Amino acid sequence: MRDPSPTPQPWVAALGPSLAEALPRLYGSHCDPLIGELIHALTAALARGELELDLNGPAPAGVSEASWPEGHGRAVADSPLCRDPDGPLALEAGRLQWRRWQRQRQEVIEALISRSGSLKPPASGAMAGAEGLPELAALDGRQRQAVAAVLNHGLVLLEGGPGTGKTSTVAAMIAAVRAAEPGGRLHLAAPTGKAAGRLRAATGGTIPCTTLHRLLESRGDRFGRHRGRPLELDLLVVDEVSMLDLGLMAALLEALPGSCRLVLVGDPGQLPPIAPGAVLQELQRPEHRDQLGAAAITLTTTYRNAGAIAAVASALRQGLATGAVTTNPIASILPLLKALEPSDNLQWRHGSPRTLPPELLERLRRHQASLAGLAANCRPGTGTGQGGHALLAERDRLLVMAPQRQGPWGLEAIHRSLLGGRLDGVLQDLPPGTPVLCRRNLPELDLANGDVGLLVGGPGPSARLLFGDGEGELLWIHPGQLAGAAEPALALTVHKAQGSEADEVIVLLPSGGSQDGRLLYTALTRARQRALLLTAAASSVYEK
Repeated sequence: MRDPSPTPQPWVAALGPSLAEALPRLYGSHCDPLIGELIHALTAALARGELELDLNGPAPAGVSEASWPEGHGRAVADSPLCRDPDGPLALEAGRLQWRRWQRQRQEVIEALISRSGSLKPPASGAMAGAEGLPELAALDGRQRQAVAAVLNHGLVLLEGGPGTGKTSTVAAMIAAVRAAEPGGRLHLAAPTGKAAGRLRAATGGTIPCTTLHRLLESRGDRFGRHRGRPLELDLLVVDEVSMLDLGLMAALLEALPGSCRLVLVGDPGQLPPIAPGAVLQELQRPEHRDQLGAAAITLTTTYRNAGAIAAVASALRQGLATGAVTTNPIASILPLLKALEPSDNLQWRHGSPRTLPPELLERLRRHQASLAGLAANCRPGTGTGQGGHALLAERDRLLVMAPQRQGPWGLEAIHRSLLGGRLDGVLQDLPPGTPVLCRRNLPELDLANGDVGLLVGGPGPSARLLFGDGEGELLWIHPGQLAGAAEPALALTVHKAQGSEADEVIVLLPSGGSQDGRLLYTALTRARQRALLLTAAASSVYEK
């Protein structure tokens, strides 16, 4: 499931009908209208990052319900488009897929499962030697299972919700590998720069930590690391695996030597990636979990009490796992929301769907003023710069998220309310202290898609963009170097905010359309201290 969009992507409206006409002609088949409907629906699913249609589920949008699923199933069985080995479509266990991604997904999952049992047994007494490590002292049973698994398996899948001890478990796993293999080459990675920065800070900053694109030496649509030039590593830990798409995982596996231990860390309750192929979701299938066996560990004990935020997030996560949360997540947690007290760290408000909530704009204006004040005292410098860390820390005090870019409660409406006409100008003309989102991977600038910087100096030629994770060296870039690759970021989509955290989080859920429970879960779990949920409808709407 994905962030709801008010209208389909423009390319979907053009590509779907074109493929429905062209594919049967190229494969010498008549244009069956039922096959055409399926091709169009598969194209729309691809725009959401989904690679299949469940022929045993409800009829997708635009598909004739009168013929679903029996008529469509017969059409698929009779169509040359679904014949092995060259047909562009593939039917597997009632799931209609694009054959290209079906094969890639099968190869990736098989490679991961094979890697989970590929290592030789550790040296005698390796786990016994690890028992004396201080990192293991406070671990529970499942966390210790994870430590044992990293010594016995080539791949370990470590899952858990927020506050379940994933970071402390990873630290213990690293210590155990270091004890068993002194001098081993270790690396930490995450799909985005913000997630990599959090991982680096959480693990003490003593191990190299980068984005996956930088690790693989991204060169546009190619990678400098591959089977012919593999990574020289003995242990790789990848965090925020829920964001990892099929293509990036395939590239990582191709570049990873068979002797390297791979630890995948993630929360399956979070949003899947925007690009096609949710690897972590695929690994949730019962048959794959059975094959992973002891190499897959789920942490369930919560050690960080986040009050009402944790209670609501836990309810959402359990509902997602059981299928109880579908298109109306607010309805599923309504009793918890109604029971909130003014002293709770989660608050809920609802207002007019036609205008932005005044409470949101007031809070954002205060945040703007704080950022502008710190930016005025910030001076660019080599590596550090006066006041830079204080400005970055203030950036991370507030995170506003909305699922849509357009509409009365969308990102564009927020930015126009706060920036006015300057939104249409160049970056250096924005007010000092304005957050700016990098929308591309730019390895030549040491920037990743999703990095958020802040405007310092200016407006005008003296303006600079400050990037950093709040610790260590700062990065100063002229706004002109990001022309066409950046935009204001006083608020973000939930997907762009994934991997981030802030002291205070404000989540907007506009009215209309279905809502994804993973979206709300992901957004609320970005909060370190408190959260405000704003819905554009009265509670009676959610009770229907």
